[in-house]
Amino acid sequence: MAGQGSGGNVIAAICNFFIPGLGHLVQGRILGALFYFITVGVCYALAATVVLAIVFWPLGAILHLISIISAARFRGGVTA
Repeated sequence: MAGQGSGGNVIAAICNFFIPGLGHLVQGRILGALFYFITVGVCYALAATVVLAIVFWPLGAILHLISIISAARFRGGVTA
């Protein structure tokens, strides 16, 4: 990837919009992909219980948004 704002980062951000963590997986960041996929998925699943929706739906939405921004702002690793 070329850097922040590159076409690859835009594609990764769009992928994260639909499935949290997918954009990180596209960028090759496996641990980040697993983290966002599991945490956002758990938050949305707990929000579906209705009783916990007040707490976990906003938390899931915030983490989902953070995953999108994280993929869009990724600069890539330093190669020497």
